[in-house]
Amino acid sequence: MTPSAITASSDLIAARVLHRDGMVLVLDKPAGLPVHPGPKGGTTLHDHLDALRFGLPRRPELAHRLDKDTSGCLVLGRHPKAIALLNKLFAEGRVGKTYVAVTRGAPEGPAGRIDQPLAKRSPHRGWWMQAVPPGSPGALEAVTDWQVLLRAEGLAVIALSPLTGRTHQLRAHLAYLGCPILGDAIYGGASRLPGGPMLHLHSRRVVLPVTRSGGPLTVAAPFPAHLAETIGALDGDVASLEAAADVAFSG
Repeated sequence: MTPSAITASSDLIAARVLHRDGMVLVLDKPAGLPVHPGPKGGTTLHDHLDALRFGLPRRPELAHRLDKDTSGCLVLGRHPKAIALLNKLFAEGRVGKTYVAVTRGAPEGPAGRIDQPLAKRSPHRGWWMQAVPPGSPGALEAVTDWQVLLRAEGLAVIALSPLTGRTHQLRAHLAYLGCPILGDAIYGGASRLPGGPMLHLHSRRVVLPVTRSGGPLTVAAPFPAHLAETIGALDGDVASLEAAADVAFSG
């Protein structure tokens, strides 16, 4: 099923909640579901927020966003004070984020950091981004840590930790390295290899410093079916790669 064919009911969205407390919801967002209404119309997560109240008088609000075709952990605040705190944590870079991508090709070496500014390609191309020299007009600092988890048959499974939160940062950074994400029609990774044309980018894990005692709140989303199918075709073990991603940036 392609992302454009994705449909979702409020009951199905509510069933995808990974964590719920009085302050925070973490949702396993399906690939293909936009989080905000766009010019083309259609169903978005915004249409289902009332189903995520779970007894509170207000609907929850997004603390950050994921691209339409990116799956996995999406954080929402359940009341104004929580939303303000979460927005602050994300803005200050205090939320740990781990993504997993399948890429066409792989960077050299086992791990590294991409410190490469990004800017809009064109004022007429929406939020499409490109790597630009430091100091270029519109350039924004963008930093991503990466670790290769698996190499096989011209593809790679890579764990990613964005240290900044630029639009399309992971997609543009991997394309800059010459290993675009599989299924990415914008940045050069479109392919009909195992798993189909869907974007192979998943928000695996978030670490939120919101608890008053003990350690931070850590939530992980299982790999979606299309990502697991491709990994299986590469003779990779999904559970082992999920575990490897979870510890990739723990140090």
